[in-house]
Amino acid sequence: MPLLTVDDVRVEFGGIVALADLSFTIDEGQICALIGPNGAGKTTLFNCVSRLYQPSSGRIALGELDLLALPAHRIARAGIARTFQNLALFPALSVLENVMVGAHSRGGTTRARRTDGLALLDRLGLADLASHRAVGLPYGTLKRVEIARALAARPKLLLLDEPAAGLTHSEVDELADLVRSLRTEFDLSVLLVEHHMTMVMTISEKIVVLDFGSKIAEGPPAVVRDDPRVIEAYLGQPPKPPQPPGESGQS
Repeated sequence: MPLLTVDDVRVEFGGIVALADLSFTIDEGQICALIGPNGAGKTTLFNCVSRLYQPSSGRIALGELDLLALPAHRIARAGIARTFQNLALFPALSVLENVMVGAHSRGGTTRARRTDGLALLDRLGLADLASHRAVGLPYGTLKRVEIARALAARPKLLLLDEPAAGLTHSEVDELADLVRSLRTEFDLSVLLVEHHMTMVMTISEKIVVLDFGSKIAEGPPAVVRDDPRVIEAYLGQPPKPPQPPGESGQS
C-alpha cells in the first residue's frame, strides 16, 4: 500500500478549478517532487494534504487513514509535517523554542521536547543558535530551522514547500544532501514542491507535473525531463522556423 494516496482530488474556488481530479501516490521512503509553473496548483495540493483546504471531491489517505476525515489540528499527530513557501516561524521566540513548537502534537514534557529540539538543532548544524531569537537570522538558516521544527513532530511524510527558494547555489547543494540524508535517518517519505530543477532532478525518485491544476506527466526524472508536454508547460511552445520564400504551403 502506498504511504500517501491522492485520488481524483478536485478543488474549485468559485468558478476557478485549482486542481482537476488529481491522482498520484507516494511510496514509503520515496522522495517525490511536485512541479509546475506558478499557479499550477502545487501549494493547493499541499494545503489539502495538511487540511488547510477542503477538496470539492476526491480522497487523500495516509496509508489506510482517511485524511479528509481529520481536522487540521490532528494532521501532525497523524504523521504529516510541512514547511511553508513563506517562512512561518515566530520571530520573537528563540530558535529552540520554534523547534519545540513542532513537537507539541506529540505531547510529553517540556524537558523532553527541549532535549529533542536541541538534538535536532545539533543534527542540522544550528546548535550554537539555540538561544538566538529567530528574527534577523540569515534566510538559509531560517529555512533549516523550519525543517528542524517539522522534524520535531516525527512525521512519516514531510512536505517541503519550495525549500530552496532564496538560497545560494552552495546552499541548494547542501540542502539536497540534507534532504536525502534526513529521509534515510528519520525513515521519511518526502513530497517536495520546488522550482530549482537541478535539485529536483538530483534527489527525486518520482516527479508529478501539474499545469493549470491538471497532471500532465508522472514518472522518474529521466522520463519527465524529456516529456514534450513538460517542456511546453515550462518554456512555452517553441516558435516555428521561418519558411523560405515560395514555401508557404500554397500550391
